[in-house]
Amino acid sequence: MFIKLDGTGALAQQIYHALRRAILAGQLAPGARLPATRTLAHELSVSRNTVLLAYDQLLAEGYTVGQTGSGTYVASALPDVTLSGATVSAQGVFALPPDADADAVRAREGMTLRLSAYGQRVAQNTSLPTPSALPHCHPVRYDFRYGLPDVAAFPHETWRRLLARRARAVSGPALHYGPPEGYTPLREAIAAYLRRSRAVLCEPEQILVVNGSQQGLDLTARVLLDAGDTVLIEEPHYQGARQVFLAAGARLVTVPVDADGLVTTALPDVRAGARLVYVTPSHQFPTGAIMSLVRRLALLQWAETAEAYVLEDDYDSEFRYAGRPVEAVQGLDRSGRAIYIGTFSKVLFPALRLGYLVLPAALVPLFAAAKWLTDRHTSTLEQAVLTDFIHEGHFEHHLRRSRTRNAARRAVLLAALDTYLGPRVEVSGANAGVHLLVWLRDIAPHQLSAFIDCAAQAGVGLYPVTPYYLAPPPRAGLLLGYAAMTDEEIRAGVQCLAAVLDHGAWQCARARQEDTR
Repeated sequence: MFIKLDGTGALAQQIYHALRRAILAGQLAPGARLPATRTLAHELSVSRNTVLLAYDQLLAEGYTVGQTGSGTYVASALPDVTLSGATVSAQGVFALPPDADADAVRAREGMTLRLSAYGQRVAQNTSLPTPSALPHCHPVRYDFRYGLPDVAAFPHETWRRLLARRARAVSGPALHYGPPEGYTPLREAIAAYLRRSRAVLCEPEQILVVNGSQQGLDLTARVLLDAGDTVLIEEPHYQGARQVFLAAGARLVTVPVDADGLVTTALPDVRAGARLVYVTPSHQFPTGAIMSLVRRLALLQWAETAEAYVLEDDYDSEFRYAGRPVEAVQGLDRSGRAIYIGTFSKVLFPALRLGYLVLPAALVPLFAAAKWLTDRHTSTLEQAVLTDFIHEGHFEHHLRRSRTRNAARRAVLLAALDTYLGPRVEVSGANAGVHLLVWLRDIAPHQLSAFIDCAAQAGVGLYPVTPYYLAPPPRAGLLLGYAAMTDEEIRAGVQCLAAVLDHGAWQCARARQEDTR
């Protein structure tokens, strides 16, 4: 038998890929016997062990079967072609990308992958983010990416010491499956922290530890929503929540937001049958508005009458710089309608992937069961380390330092915007969080993309507010994150942004784009 090696990678991998291509292309039909390993090794002038490695991989992946004393044969039922990078049509059918293995494509020409209704909704409404990639192709020096904490200021040595201590003390029972609700000492620590810092009314038994707030959103949709159910969301809103609800098949109804948060007078009639309303009352995302106490009470009254749940996403309430803290919606709830989501990603580091839900007692067993079905439980070791981090005072110490540092950077950003852009911008959400929403008065919404591209060429990373609206926003807006930037970077970045605005090159770029259509 003659096979062609491509010269890429180890010899065993080259042999594996060549045989796999021959199998998928039909050159080696189902049931065909592969050459003996000694024979193929001689033909290819390689060691027999090299061929054995290739044969073992084919066997492990199901392309071949071995018959004792007889040899190795092509399997009668081949495994599916890997669909990495595949695209999906509106009918929910995947198509292989243009750079896929050509032999594999020919071997499986006409193959379609039929998706469930859920799979089709995911394909149509969800695009996987690439956190390390900018929405433009140019490297930038001043990156106003939002939602990132200053990981350089995190107490790494303290965390490493706690992690090492816990790892050294790991015993047999600690390596078993943990409870889906979460590590009990961590649930106790979270409950105590929320009671004193956010006026959340909860017991440890109401806490469910999750892999970040995104899993909390997903579990809520799985447990509470059926396809076709109505979910109310703010307009604008967090895109990650919208995608979860759309994947669940929910019908989304937007409710406007103003300077006092969700406009409760715009909520639909209680008889309309809404099952859930998703809100970010402590720092509305992305506008930064803080929901007034009057509206919080009105929202809870509406939910009780409508027999709907309020899903309160308190994603960065730790960072508030002006005014008296407002009690969490959950802390005002007296009818068991509020579900509270929190996360440690924004105050510690995103890779930790630890968040929590505070649930009405009656829902805890149902959410725990859904969590168990999803991934059994969250990593016990990391939960234990976080527990120590909280109990020993490191968490709140780090939080105080972060709050002071972020407040200073916020002041630098506001001053720079006033100095270099002045009346050409309008700032929203300055009193809390780690980003500002900046409306550009000199740019129309349809010009924003060209402006962002020109800014990127000048070394400034900018991010539009557009993805967080269902309907196109009425104005051109940017989200400017500042927590992960230095004072000098903030000032220089805004100055560069102003220069791009003054230069007007983005207008020419927009015109060139339109001319080529």
